[in-house]
Amino acid sequence: MPIARITGQGLAAIALAVALLWACLVGERLTLNRSTALRAQVIRELRQLQLEHRTVPVSVPARRAPHSPRITVG
Repeated sequence: MPIARITGQGLAAIALAVALLWACLVGERLTLNRSTALRAQVIRELRQLQLEHRTVPVSVPARRAPHSPRITVG
């Protein structure tokens, strides 16, 4: 003699809950894959920008000749 039975509505509710759980898991996987691909793309773009805008060191400034006093007229 069964103490409790699962009704059709109960089975439908369980099936719906399981379907929602699987949908969440698949959605999470897709989101993670997309974010990984975007992160890799951003890193590639940053490296490309760093290569394009590499700074060239400036040479050491030449020493100036000693400053001679100015001659003023008038």
